[in-house]
Formats: sequence, structure tokens, C-alpha cells
Amino acid sequence: MDRRYLLTAFSYALLGLMLGLYMAASHDHGQLVTHAHIMMIGFLVSFSYALCYRLWLEASSGCHNGRLVMAQFWLHQLGTLGVAIGLFLLYGEFVALEVVDPFLAVASFSVFGGVVLMMVQLLKTKSVKGEDG
Repeated sequence: MDRRYLLTAFSYALLGLMLGLYMAASHDHGQLVTHAHIMMIGFLVSFSYALCYRLWLEASSGCHNGRLVMAQFWLHQLGTLGVAIGLFLLYGEFVALEVVDPFLAVASFSVFGGVVLMMVQLLKTKSVKGEDG
């Protein structure tokens, strides 16, 4: 799972950087919020999850494909894509806030759910190599 998260993290990084380069070249920074969210929840959080799986979860329990693991991955991915698409549509003025707001709310709670499920996995994990924390 660490590799899957690492690959998605860098995919989001490329997407976020392309949007940032476009904004810089066009001198139109209207998508700054979208760019920031792609980089934060797409790249940084996904990268953090890759580290969590590599350093604690897979190292301690060998979990790769359990239901909780897959639910956490897909909640994060669908939520992150939903937030990115919703913000792009909103800040690009393609749709009104009233239209996209419920979509953004569901996507945001999906990302939140992914964080909760990661926390559950970390709490269930035994310490690695005799560490206490």
C-alpha cells in the first residue's frame, strides 16, 4: 500500500504543479485554492500515508489488502479527487457555489473519513522493533 500511496502522491504533485505553472504563465491565480488543496491533501497527505504504511503498518502487521486498508485508501482518493474537481469548478466559475457545495461537503467528509481510518489503523498497530510509541 505504501507504493500505491507514493505513486498517487506524486501524481497529485504533478497535477498541482502543472496547475501552478499554468497560473504563473497566465498571470491568472484564480485557481490558487485548488492548487493548494491538490498539493496539501493530494500530495502531502498521500505521501504521509505512504510513510505510515511503510514505517508502521506494513512493517508491523504485513497488512496490504484488508478491508480497512482498502476503505481508507479509496475514501482518501475519492475525497481528494472530489475536492480538487469541485474547487476547480467553483474557482473557475464553471458552477455556482450552491451547486457544488454539497459535492464539496461529501468529498471533504470522505477525506476526513480517510484520516479517521488511518488513525484507527495506527492505534491498532503494535509497536515496531520494540518501540513504545
